[in-house]
Amino acid sequence: MRNSTVILRAMEAARLHEYTEDMEHALSIDEVDRPEPSRSNHVVVEVKGAGWCQTDNHVIEGMWTEYVDQDLPMTLGHENAGEVVEVGGEVHTVEEGDTVICHPVMTCGQCRQCRLGEDMYCENVQFPGLTTDGGFAEYLLTNERAVIPLPDGVDPVDIAPHADAGITAYHAVKKATRELNPGDHAVVIGVGGLGHIGLQCLDAMSAVEITALDVKEDARDLADGLGAHHTVDPSSEDVPDTIADITDGAGAEQVIDFVGADETTGYAPDIVAPGGDHHVVGYGGHIHEPSQSLVDGEFAYRGTLVGKYTELQELVKLVERGDVTLHTTRYGLDDINTVAEKLEHGEIEGRAVIMPS
Repeated sequence: MRNSTVILRAMEAARLHEYTEDMEHALSIDEVDRPEPSRSNHVVVEVKGAGWCQTDNHVIEGMWTEYVDQDLPMTLGHENAGEVVEVGGEVHTVEEGDTVICHPVMTCGQCRQCRLGEDMYCENVQFPGLTTDGGFAEYLLTNERAVIPLPDGVDPVDIAPHADAGITAYHAVKKATRELNPGDHAVVIGVGGLGHIGLQCLDAMSAVEITALDVKEDARDLADGLGAHHTVDPSSEDVPDTIADITDGAGAEQVIDFVGADETTGYAPDIVAPGGDHHVVGYGGHIHEPSQSLVDGEFAYRGTLVGKYTELQELVKLVERGDVTLHTTRYGLDDINTVAEKLEHGEIEGRAVIMPS
């Protein structure tokens, strides 16, 4: 009987070994086994671009341990796009050589939430970069339900951050636009990595008056160029008074908060129109409003997780049409901790993209 030898192919990956607030030494570049398809629906992607997200910093700090199980060491990176290099035996959506963007989660397709189309609530969800190995590596293991083929001419490096940042912003805007009529007012708080995407989606999907809030002059200039009708500097202007002036005292029917700090969620009672919504997309702060303020204004705080697979398909169409563009800066895998530090100090405009291969 002939002895068989399993040859494992190696790759480089940026791995988190212990939780820390020291971003300078947060991740280490390790040589690990390259993933192989072990199930019939598996897809292996050579990662061309992996967006760095504020959530990655939060994972490094251990903020997610209260919400999901994490086994360290783990490869981070949940905004991934690249080229298919291997597929399982029952994969028909894509084939080797296709360029794809990956929805951030791998879902089962069989539980009730999956059958309702609510991908993020899958009872058997796996989340590369959060609960399993992610895309800050040369290769990523995902499944057929997660991959979306990219149209010709769409660069996987440029589009990678849309895998999470993009569809999160799109998901919030899509909920908001359902409640908006032409001529209504909407406020975008924070024109950073997510906010500049959300602003473009809002402009493309509605006929509303858009006001953008950001403390950075560069961000306000960016907002002005992306379709905002008004910009406000919260550090030097009274936000409620300014919004009242812009809306003739009516308030904004929809507020999309990409910051989610105590201060920004606190604007809601004073700037949201009666019956409107304050969408909380960014997180890290708290909501400290008396219940009577919600009753009197009959407004609501609405949380935002991540968009559905179908919403990522829709966003890809907006990108293909040129309605939504990303402001990105590219980095190599060896620059991984530099990126973590820069984001921690607010030194990255738009989105940072890691190119592992």
